[in-house]
Amino acid sequence: MTTPIPSSQTEQTITGVLLTNLGTPDAPVAPALRRYLAEFLWDRRVVDVPRPLWWLILHGVILRTRPARSARLYRKVWTEAGSPLLVIARRQHALLQQQLDAHWPGRTRVVLGMRYGNPSIAAALGELRAAGVQRVLVLPLYPQNSCSTTASTLDAVAGALRATRDVPALRFVADYHADAAYIDALVTSVREAQQGRGPVQQLLFSFHGTPERYRSEGDPYYQQCLTTARLAAERLGLAADEWQVSFQSRFGREPWLQPYTDEVLAHMPAQGIRHVQVICPGFSADCLETLEEIAEENREVFLHAGGESFHYIPALNDRPDHIAALTGIVARELCLDQA
Repeated sequence: MTTPIPSSQTEQTITGVLLTNLGTPDAPVAPALRRYLAEFLWDRRVVDVPRPLWWLILHGVILRTRPARSARLYRKVWTEAGSPLLVIARRQHALLQQQLDAHWPGRTRVVLGMRYGNPSIAAALGELRAAGVQRVLVLPLYPQNSCSTTASTLDAVAGALRATRDVPALRFVADYHADAAYIDALVTSVREAQQGRGPVQQLLFSFHGTPERYRSEGDPYYQQCLTTARLAAERLGLAADEWQVSFQSRFGREPWLQPYTDEVLAHMPAQGIRHVQVICPGFSADCLETLEEIAEENREVFLHAGGESFHYIPALNDRPDHIAALTGIVARELCLDQA
């Protein structure tokens, strides 16, 4: 375990809090998707195929075909205010700052930066540097730690500071998959979703997938996903046959973490499960993978296979209990209660 950042020498010292998530294209159009996917898919943490071969595949095939298809999907979830992920992230940013100021006025400055796209992590760190902030807590909004998300964020922070001579003191939140307040927020969201609804035979915890190979190479993500789901299921009082875990959004030909969400949903009706709720605890904000892939595409998979009712439980987004959980994480990491 790392030691907490010590309290400041003066009450006026401000600690920066870099709130970060995956990111989003600037617009639901092919050129914007091409830029976004080029940055995302070139990340070695995301795709670790040897660079010369991957450059040919990426630029010769993927970026010629996928941007237009992805743009059509993004248009289905895009709002007047922009991408759902970015709109929600901005609200999370503002509410987190409000909560920190309410309890510890003048002690923190929260900035928002995305791993890919805008606003960038480099721009967010530049904002803190311009304000004279000398200590930074990095809070990636990934409850479960994966090399393809959390570690990639650390890479981006290091890259943004590479040319900086006066590097700030850094602290990094690796995960909060078992944080009690985070689990409480998940449990409350499930209970609220079940009020006034018909029978629910199964609660499916769907997490974003990663290549199976990553798990065998030491990535903690898989086990942390199982732990999050187990803790939530225990708090809900669910029997073993009333919940399960699956993984979505696979890409490429190699095996990914299993079972796959779409296959699980396709097989449920034949097993007598015709009423299902799906929650995605790995997503701190609703985005394409939840709003389109789960709430629309996988809903159709389930209903087409003979299911009768399908309900997607929204991500924690800017729920007050979610913001309170994030506030607690920041306070704990910075020892604000002890200052």
